[in-house]
Amino acid sequence: MTSRLTILIVVSCFLPGLIEAAERQDTASHQLQEIVVTARQPNRDIIPVQTLSGEELHRLNSNSVADALRYFSGVQVKDYGGVGGIKTVNIRSMGTNHTGVVYDGVELGNAQNGQIDLGQFSLDNIEALSLYNGQKSEILQPAKDFGSAGTIYMKTRTPVFNEGETYHARFTVRTGSFDLLNPSALMELKLSDRVTASLSAEWVNSSGKYKFRYRRVNPLGELAYDTTAVRQNGDINATRIELNTYGTLNSGSWTFKAYNYNSERGVPGAIVNNVWRRGERIWDTNSFVQGRYTGFFGKFTTLNNIKYAFYRTHYVNNDDKQIKIDNLYRQKEIYFSSANEYEILDTWRVSASYDFMWNALDADVYGFVKPDRISQYVSVATALNFDRIKLQASALGTFIHDRIVGQQAPSDKHVFSPAVFVNGYPLRNKDFSIRAFYKKSFRMPTFNDLYYADMGNSLLSPERVTQYNVGLLYDHNASSFIANARLSADVYYNKVKDKIVAYPKGQQFRWTMLNLGLVDIRGVDVTGLITINPAKDLYLTVRGQYTFQRAIDVTNPADNYYRDQIPYIPRHSGAAVANAQWRGWSLNYSWIYVGERYNQQENIRYNYTQPWYTSDLSLSKDFRLGKISLRGLIEVNNLFSQDYDVILNYPMPKRNYRFTVTVEI
Repeated sequence: MTSRLTILIVVSCFLPGLIEAAERQDTASHQLQEIVVTARQPNRDIIPVQTLSGEELHRLNSNSVADALRYFSGVQVKDYGGVGGIKTVNIRSMGTNHTGVVYDGVELGNAQNGQIDLGQFSLDNIEALSLYNGQKSEILQPAKDFGSAGTIYMKTRTPVFNEGETYHARFTVRTGSFDLLNPSALMELKLSDRVTASLSAEWVNSSGKYKFRYRRVNPLGELAYDTTAVRQNGDINATRIELNTYGTLNSGSWTFKAYNYNSERGVPGAIVNNVWRRGERIWDTNSFVQGRYTGFFGKFTTLNNIKYAFYRTHYVNNDDKQIKIDNLYRQKEIYFSSANEYEILDTWRVSASYDFMWNALDADVYGFVKPDRISQYVSVATALNFDRIKLQASALGTFIHDRIVGQQAPSDKHVFSPAVFVNGYPLRNKDFSIRAFYKKSFRMPTFNDLYYADMGNSLLSPERVTQYNVGLLYDHNASSFIANARLSADVYYNKVKDKIVAYPKGQQFRWTMLNLGLVDIRGVDVTGLITINPAKDLYLTVRGQYTFQRAIDVTNPADNYYRDQIPYIPRHSGAAVANAQWRGWSLNYSWIYVGERYNQQENIRYNYTQPWYTSDLSLSKDFRLGKISLRGLIEVNNLFSQDYDVILNYPMPKRNYRFTVTVEI
């Protein structure tokens, strides 16, 4: 390890300075392009959107998509620690299952638990990451996309070739703490004037071992235990391979994607009563193929998606102090969507979409009911775009039919979900805009919620969400000194009926399911960004976000936890990023804060969870050797070595390091 680190440090710090002058012009133009991308995107959207793209995304000291999402307002990330720990995202306290995750235009699914482990998705091949509250601004989208309370969009890098170019290649090696070794490669090919392709592959290997200090005090203020140890059984060995093909037609375009992710990882488990070794392991296989066709025929546009997915999970628990478990789960998904839009006038468009989805789950568990589900979605939408005002309205019909073996399935569900969005520009220059939306959404309990042994509850009620949002945006890009300034604020009210919450039972893979009844959520999201150009080739950028949330249970006044904050939702949270760029050098500092929380329903001292914050620092240098671009990156995460846990009894790493070298041809 020492020799690897030494080589990478030398490449990152000393070699760039020898050839700095050769790449100054390229660096300056790249920086200007980045500023344009991040500055002007919000002004085109009727619906609130947060976006990270390009170099700004990759400077955030983030190892996965989940890590990057921490810098968006209104987002809570459940992180169980380490390189391979499970990472899920909750938007505005409505629950992970209300968050749609779309990968290159097609939504990812998991009928078993409804959760997408975003720790499985690397940023290595991600070009842009966006978060919409409510739904995307476009009315030409699959019907299912209208059903999420919030949606994350991941977009991979699309090949772009200059005249005379036929291929691009990029090779990256990361190493650092936790015995990390993470090489990746990307190959882009120009197959013809109309067809391009990219092949991305990645390997992640880590022992997952890191030092931690775990201190617990009982309700009387007495020290229960104080443990300093090394986190065990957090290793991961994972591979990802992804093929993308892009084609253009006389009247449209098409894409094809094949994706495969395989991993073996340990589950370190919770530290309970000072016991911290576990014997749990998970083998994951996530494979899917999807195709997408877009056709343009005058005023008519059609968008069609098709997908087949297969998920395999093998879970083993050999812990002597627990029940022996060795279970295999297999999940299949077939998905088809057709969305169609017609432009009636220059200012008026309408759309209609139909989605069909079939999900099935099988397991080698005794008495397993082998559920399968047919879901159908029908949507209609309209959009009016005038000079000073934009309007969008949609209605979604959801039709769900479950079948199970040996038991009576829940009754069919037929739900209607409307939404209305408006965005206005009171000023002539359109730097300032005001927006508002109202939306209802619906989600069925997952297969695990309903049918899983020892945790499933077939009597669970479906969740229904009502959202209200009012916000404003100031977005200015004019002067030479202030390259960009943006301020966004939203006030929202969400009402969740029969909210379903999953609590870990000391293990990552097993849960207890509860209906909280009625949850009242009120909050404020504030984001800001400013980029200045105080001197030639010098750009300084500061981005910040703050979230206030009051998410309380208002089900039954007789409950001890009536009007208490729901578990793991902080009232105050925020993040800030400061970046300086000069002639190929980039210095980045990021800070994340999560306020006090409670780990159970009752907001009592025993359930209190302390606030935490982390600071991350990185330094990178870009340079060129002829036609070869190189980058060296040094990262220090948790700079001040804070002791904290996102989820109770799952300690996070103290100060850790990562070193990266990238070569691009």
